[in-house]
Amino acid sequence: MAAEAPAADLGRAAPPFALRGTDGHTHTLADLAGPRGTVVAFICNHCPYVKAILPRLVRDARDLKAIGVHVIGINANDATAYPEDSYERMVELALPFPYLHDETQQVARAYGAVCTPDFFGFDAQLQLRYRGRLDASRKDTAPEGTPRELFDAMKAVAETGRGPAEQHHCIGCSIKWRD
Repeated sequence: MAAEAPAADLGRAAPPFALRGTDGHTHTLADLAGPRGTVVAFICNHCPYVKAILPRLVRDARDLKAIGVHVIGINANDATAYPEDSYERMVELALPFPYLHDETQQVARAYGAVCTPDFFGFDAQLQLRYRGRLDASRKDTAPEGTPRELFDAMKAVAETGRGPAEQHHCIGCSIKWRD
C-alpha cells in the first residue's frame, strides 16, 4: 500500500541510534554522520518504489560523499512478514553505503518514517533541513534528466546549512510494522 510522508518538522535534531549494519558491525549515527551533512534513508529490499530509485540513490550517495555528505540506509520492515527484507537479504544487496537493520523498529518510529523510501536530510549539526523525495520517480524510474532533488537539496545544505524552501513529499510503500 502506498503511503506519503508528512510535512517535515525542519530544525529538529536527528534521533541517535546504534544499529547492526550489513557488515556485521554495530554503527551509531555519530560514527556515520558526514562532516557537511547526513542523509538517513529508510529503504528496504522488496519495495518497487525503492527498486525504481536504487541506482540513482547509489549514484547520489557517491556524489554526496564527495562533498562531505554521508548517506545511511535503514531497513525497519517486519522481516517475518516480508522475508525479502530480512537481514540476510540486506547483506546480499551489497550497497556502497552503510545499510542498517532496525529490527525493533524503534529508530523508524523515532524519526517518524512512514514509507520506503523516506529521506531525512540533516546539516552538519544533525538538524533536519530536508525531508523530501530523491526525484520524481514512483514505481517507475523517472526519465533521464529529471532534477536530482535530494542531491541538490543536500548540496545546498552542505554549502549554506539550509535546505530548499520547496520540498516534495516522499511516496512509497508503507513501512511494514509489526503487530
